[in-house]
Amino acid sequence: GEPACRSQKLMLQGGLIHPSSPGCYCYLPPTVRAMEKLIRVMDEEMRAVGGQKVNVPSLSSAELWRASGRWDRMGPELFRLADRHGKDYCLGPTHEEAVTELVAAQGGLSYRQLPLRLYQVTRKFRDEPKPRFGLLRSREFYMKDMYTFDASEAAARHTYDLVCDAYRSLFDRLGLPFIKVRAATGSIGGTLSHEFQLPADVGEDRLVVCPDRHFAANVETVNGEQMSCPTCGEKLTQTRGIEVGHTFYLGTKYSSVSNAVFYSPENKPQLVEMGCFGLGVTRILAASIEVLSTEDSIRWPSLIAPYQLCFIPPKRGSKEEEEGAALLERVYDDLAEAVPHLASDSVLDDRTQLTIGKRLKDAKKLGYPYVVIAGNKVCEDPPVFEVWNQNTGEVLFLTKEGVIQLLSKVQIP
Repeated sequence: GEPACRSQKLMLQGGLIHPSSPGCYCYLPPTVRAMEKLIRVMDEEMRAVGGQKVNVPSLSSAELWRASGRWDRMGPELFRLADRHGKDYCLGPTHEEAVTELVAAQGGLSYRQLPLRLYQVTRKFRDEPKPRFGLLRSREFYMKDMYTFDASEAAARHTYDLVCDAYRSLFDRLGLPFIKVRAATGSIGGTLSHEFQLPADVGEDRLVVCPDRHFAANVETVNGEQMSCPTCGEKLTQTRGIEVGHTFYLGTKYSSVSNAVFYSPENKPQLVEMGCFGLGVTRILAASIEVLSTEDSIRWPSLIAPYQLCFIPPKRGSKEEEEGAALLERVYDDLAEAVPHLASDSVLDDRTQLTIGKRLKDAKKLGYPYVVIAGNKVCEDPPVFEVWNQNTGEVLFLTKEGVIQLLSKVQIP
């Protein structure tokens, strides 16, 4: 059908994704580049809180899910299959059981080895009844999921706060206007849960927010009569949001099933206290395009744009053609020397049969944060380049030195 939201429309138009079946997409090279950059930023934030990366199979044994009670509780959302021996499996939408079993299998963990913070970035699967909005609600998607193991409730709650702060840091670095809201624990369980939401009209979650930011919650957690902030009494406003992160304090819900224990200083076995923390990788890509872009131009969070820079040489046959192309090449060479990491983050639009205007329009559509054009001022003395800053909408006229000075501030993860 027709694209149902801005991010889906822009990603399809820009050739960033290609639908293969309902709720499943091929990610094309620019999207993979953006995703890899986003994962690098996530890795930095997870390492900063002591995260260690693992990789757990997508194929998960039904026995694990039956033991936790979720084989039945998850209902038709689970993609289920049987192998040739008649053994039941599911494609993991999340991995609490599998990672808890992994930790339990180590046996004899000492309190000195805690806290343990394990995370992965993998494909997840959910049999959505109505996949829609492109990568915002799909059946196969990428997620960063962390599972934490602590020696006490107090330590587990400290870990919970640490990881929530890491999520705040991530969204701040991306320049995304998030709200952290109180949330229901749902099928994952536990006693404490928050969602990280990006306010957006197409968001499927309804939120209530205190105008002074004292309180925010998903409406599913509040009493129907609660229309004012419990802290300051201000009237709560309603908005919609796209969930891009979810955190849970689990206690011993899963460790008690797998008997995941550690040995205390008195050498007594005790169940580990757990938390789990998810970030939707592909959903963040689409949601950021949804909230930052205009109707006809993609705006990426600068840090994860597939390419930072597009060079547009003069049109074939123009009076600037020869000199402009040579000068633009020199800018690229000098930039590559001054800012080496930008060299592989640059694109040359060499479709010189097209006008500069047409190529600039395409560059805006694809969301390059910076576009450097060899236009009609390139033959002046000294040569002047036209530089478009996509994220601020500014147009600057700069010499080669000015271009290099501007672009030397660009960050790449």
